[in-house]
Amino acid sequence: MTDFGFRRVRESEKASLVGDVFDQVAPKYDLMNDLMSGGIHRLWKADLIRRINPQSVEVIVDVGGGTGDIAFGCREKGADEILVCDINQEMLEVGRNRAIDRNIIGGITWTCGDAEALPVKSGTVDTFVTAFCMRNVTRLDKALQEARRVLKPGGHFLCLEFSQVALPLLSDVYDAYSFKVLPLIGQVVAGDRDAYQYLAESIRRFPPQQKFAAMIADAGLERVSYDNVSGGIAAIHSAWRI
Repeated sequence: MTDFGFRRVRESEKASLVGDVFDQVAPKYDLMNDLMSGGIHRLWKADLIRRINPQSVEVIVDVGGGTGDIAFGCREKGADEILVCDINQEMLEVGRNRAIDRNIIGGITWTCGDAEALPVKSGTVDTFVTAFCMRNVTRLDKALQEARRVLKPGGHFLCLEFSQVALPLLSDVYDAYSFKVLPLIGQVVAGDRDAYQYLAESIRRFPPQQKFAAMIADAGLERVSYDNVSGGIAAIHSAWRI
């Protein structure tokens, strides 16, 4: 059994349930991110891209990056080879269409694949990056092991994910927003209250910063660290394959 938001479901069911959520929200995913975060998610992603330092990286794999934000940012900073791998075909279609709208033709490959079984050869990736994906995988330990597998020695792991708020007062406000306002926004803007209820619940089920750091280390990555952003609403974890 595993978590699907606050529900317990069979591991064999979770991928399909998560897929249904993102099939529904894909057309409005980026708009909803702006509304949910007041646009702050763009600052978090800019920070993530700065840490990648794309102009010095040969091969970047962006896991769960279907709509393309990280890939576009890396391409603009000089990255030549980016693989966007997402299990959800609807999200990838949104990303491809956005790339065409931006006149980005080369440098980004869009591939449908599972974070727990990446269609990538071992030891071929300079940077493994993921943003707001890991809390949706069924077996987090397996996804982290896959990150280590595909990285070259000296390769960099970076993960931006919602996390545990560090300030008690902010935590109370954030909880009220997540469970009262966010599903209502989802209903009005995206026409899907349940999907955004799940997204809020999935954040609460994701391991807090220190526990997630320990899981990254258990997967065989080293020099694990993390930085809270916006008071711990999200965190950026960093590690290396040595």
